[in-house]
Amino acid sequence: MSIFLSVILPVYNESEQLPELLSHLGRALPAGAEVIFVDGGSTDDSAALVRAAGFLCLESESGRARQMNAGAQRAQGDLLLFMHADCRLPIMDWSQLIERLEHGGCVWGRFDVHIEGRSRLLPMVARAMNLRSRLTGIATGDQGIFIWRSVFEAEGGFADQPLMEDVELSRRLKRRSRPLCIRKKISTSGRQWDQRGVWRTILLMWRLRWAYWRGADPAVLLRRYRYRD
Repeated sequence: MSIFLSVILPVYNESEQLPELLSHLGRALPAGAEVIFVDGGSTDDSAALVRAAGFLCLESESGRARQMNAGAQRAQGDLLLFMHADCRLPIMDWSQLIERLEHGGCVWGRFDVHIEGRSRLLPMVARAMNLRSRLTGIATGDQGIFIWRSVFEAEGGFADQPLMEDVELSRRLKRRSRPLCIRKKISTSGRQWDQRGVWRTILLMWRLRWAYWRGADPAVLLRRYRYRD
């Protein structure tokens, strides 16, 4: 059977997430899809869990952009889907997504997001993220970015930077087409919101995004991001 979809997941010390994720992928993906995990030097048993479940697990230098680029180089599908290990895909008819891309003039897209966590504010945060993405044409990694492989290769993949690699790619892809925004929701973990606090996280992310748009070095922004952990 030919492969039409390649799902690429960068992982780093995700052993707690992996058992449920591996089970989920078996339910959510259709025949004709491949899954490629790319481990960035985990010190737990993430890679072993992936391989024991029968999935391909590559190894690369750490860094989400580098890991995703490594996975894309190995991918066989015409459509690439990049998602995080704490995300869960919607159950859907994937042939309809392909048809909408082929006939809608879009070369890439993303899902609406649902954030799972304790705070009652998280549904509001998710709605704001989805609306902002529609208005700006910018997608983030927790929204599950999908793109034709030929376009991804023509654009040179993700920029080799430690943060905002998804925003940077979106800015380039917007020159080709607006993103196809799928209303079916991809679920993502709200653990950072629960740990840091919703308003504190919102403020931090807006500060980082604003600094990035003004030309700040992503490596400097990453240090700010980790300092707040």
